[in-house]
Amino acid sequence: MGNALVKREDALLETPPNITLKEKIGYGFGDFASQLLFAAAMTFLSYFYTDIIGINAAIIGTLMLITRILDAFIDLGIGALIDKTKSKHGKARPWLLWMSGPFALSGILLFTVPDANATITIVYVYFTYILMNFIYSSINVPYGVLNSMMTQDAYQRSLLNIFRMILATMGALLINYFTLPLVKAFGGGQQGWVFSFVLFGLLGTFFFLITFFSTKETVTPSVVQKPIPFKRAFGALLRNKYWKLILGFAIVYFINNSIGTGMNVYYARYVLHDADLVGVLGLSLLAPSLLGYAILSPVVKRIGKRNSSIIGSLLLIVGSIVIAVSPANLAVVCSGLMIKALGHAAILGTFFAMLADTIEYGEWKTGMRTEGLVYSAGSFGTKAGGGLGAAFIGWSLAIGGYVGGQASISVSALASIHFMFIYFPIILALLQIVFLAFYKLDKIFPDIVEELQTVKSLN
Repeated sequence: MGNALVKREDALLETPPNITLKEKIGYGFGDFASQLLFAAAMTFLSYFYTDIIGINAAIIGTLMLITRILDAFIDLGIGALIDKTKSKHGKARPWLLWMSGPFALSGILLFTVPDANATITIVYVYFTYILMNFIYSSINVPYGVLNSMMTQDAYQRSLLNIFRMILATMGALLINYFTLPLVKAFGGGQQGWVFSFVLFGLLGTFFFLITFFSTKETVTPSVVQKPIPFKRAFGALLRNKYWKLILGFAIVYFINNSIGTGMNVYYARYVLHDADLVGVLGLSLLAPSLLGYAILSPVVKRIGKRNSSIIGSLLLIVGSIVIAVSPANLAVVCSGLMIKALGHAAILGTFFAMLADTIEYGEWKTGMRTEGLVYSAGSFGTKAGGGLGAAFIGWSLAIGGYVGGQASISVSALASIHFMFIYFPIILALLQIVFLAFYKLDKIFPDIVEELQTVKSLN
């Protein structure tokens, strides 16, 4: 008993080691790599399909939705495989090594649409888009898991997440500002898009490998456990109330985020009457978030991750209201987007850390630690939201009678663009706040980790 008490006291006094700057930057480069392909596709793919290839917007919207439904099963399968992975590199890191090359290739194939009849074109588009999302799951889910495997300290996780989002924002800035000029430099048309994504793919592979070589996994379960059968693990996940709240929040927020990025090119072309302004809009929506991430760490330390995310959701509402004051005035639109950028920083700078915290809650609640499954389902939430956002864009444009490639559009199509760019995001941000109002894990998380460390010391 005496030895047990000593072990317990040692566990309580144990301070998790700080993550080095090299590891933080290296971890962040993983999301920088993702932005070079996945975010680029989310920002420009609908426009490429409707205005370059000439596919009906409703067909593209349906494609986005079908793919996200399939992703529900793909992500869960990948998560289960991660939990069973045993390698000298850990359980999450090796996936970055295995899948970085295939991910780059899948991004290139998206834009290599053959010059064929409508049926073959649509089949090709569906197949390559589903393939890209499958491979993205295979690298993004383990990348997310890696955060929870590097440390159990809630604040260190927040710092890792902030570095991740800073580098993700830098990647997105490059994509938003340089993609269209790069396409033109490579000759324009479909050829320009293909060559641009070959370059993005090579860079993405390189930065994923940096993440692999500069990080390490250190966290182990509080109780050594055999591989958990999927049915038991999934049942335990459904008993994790905070994971369910974060999943709901993720779906709504990433619908909002996807609409915000996907509508930029349409808004620039048809409301501001200059498609090249998409770079300016992207810069306004992303650059200020770097400032947001820079000041977020002390804010999170003072008021917590949930409250920071609620403030971020309120800023999204304020930004949309500012745009609504004068929706065709570039200065006003950019001002509103800058406010929204600070809101996105507060949310993205805390979301993945909140998701990681639900792993410990689930382990404490059920006795089962399943990082892969938690992150796979969380990844499904982010991608389901992104896909639904893209689907809403396609359906809304179709309802408004939008026809791609025209110099001008109908009044109803213009109204659809206004609604999706300004007003629908306000509704979604209000729903985000509802989900966050019930999330109270920040308050009890330190006690949960302390109890788990005590259990580990006694085994």
